Amino acid sequence: MNDKERFETEIPEEEIQIVTLITDDGAEENFWHVLTFPYERVKYAALVPEAQIDDEEPEVIFVRVDHDSEGGAYTPVENPVLLGELFEEFASLMDEQIEEE
Repeated sequence: MNDKERFETEIPEEEIQIVTLITDDGAEENFWHVLTFPYERVKYAALVPEAQIDDEEPEVIFVRVDHDSEGGAYTPVENPVLLGELFEEFASLMDEQIEEE
């Protein structure tokens, strides 16, 4: 299965979670929450920019899920090696979900 097929599966509207992140310049940007998963004892979330959700190959953003005094917080993953590992784990988990359907 290729990456495009992974995103062509239908997500029921009631299951769609929109996450709003604040960019460095203070602008708000909406993302679709695709999956939260543990990797090496840390929780990560896979997000797709709302503006790209209908694109043939949307960008997947990985963020670390942290908790602070105000609740949950997302920290962007910038390490290229870790990004590659997270994508592989994400792809594997998505394949498993598709096979279960």
